[in-house]
Amino acid sequence: MPSWSSFQPFIPIGLALGGVYALSGVGMVVLYRATGVLNLAYGAIGAIGAMVAWSLITYEGVPSAWAYVIAVFIGGFSTLLYGVIFGPALAARDPLVKAVATLGFALILLGLMTWLWSNSNITRSISFSTDSTTAFTVSAVSVSWTQVIAFAIGLVVAVGATVFLRFTKIGTAMRALADDREITATLGVPVRRVEAAAWFGSGILAGITGLLLADLDTLDPTTLTFLVIFTVAAALIARLRSITVTFVAAVVIGLVDNLVTPINSITNYRDMTPFVLAIIALLFFARGRQYSFARGGIR
Repeated sequence: MPSWSSFQPFIPIGLALGGVYALSGVGMVVLYRATGVLNLAYGAIGAIGAMVAWSLITYEGVPSAWAYVIAVFIGGFSTLLYGVIFGPALAARDPLVKAVATLGFALILLGLMTWLWSNSNITRSISFSTDSTTAFTVSAVSVSWTQVIAFAIGLVVAVGATVFLRFTKIGTAMRALADDREITATLGVPVRRVEAAAWFGSGILAGITGLLLADLDTLDPTTLTFLVIFTVAAALIARLRSITVTFVAAVVIGLVDNLVTPINSITNYRDMTPFVLAIIALLFFARGRQYSFARGGIR
């Protein structure tokens, strides 16, 4: 078993990635609560924005800041376009059909990226200026400002989304849509506009997620597309309802996935982390519901 000092360098990156998974998880949960759609294209949307930003910086000489802004809005507008075109048709369909439809969107985007950036001999990367600056040092482990910012963004978005859904007019409308779309429409709520706002907002978060993961992990279309598995696991642990649980679950998944890296006997299986944690959590919640039901029956 490795010593504690072997695990310490992986804590900052685990927390940073956990914050990014939380960021995308919040977007996924908010979209699901407003539209009933589990967006499995989240990773691909972020990936294509990151790839466009890299191309603009590398080949067109566009300043990094502007390229990143463009990447974020590519995420927002591509998601909005998908929601406007397919959202109404999916509204009355089963959740499984909605999820499969977004999976198809993800595969289309992945195929497009594979075609546009087919040269595998080129080394691609995105590096923020904050990568090389140290925020603070703990036990000889340096924590970069990028890692701090990644975790902070996830936390701020989680808190902001909670406040938004609870205290704003459009947030209340989104929560109402989650309960009953038809009744909400009869009350005069502009359903299409509210759903469009949810699609656009979640796409913006997908764009930010793609850039952060491209810096913290790797700039590879396939890898970024399937990193959505970590986000889905966190959202499922929260049963696609609680933003707070989504944030905590995402951070735990990020930490555990990185902390097993020094353990040679299981490091090759670390990609199973989100599945294992999601299964354990779902079984725990199911057992809790059964226990509550049994107690209610006794009473």
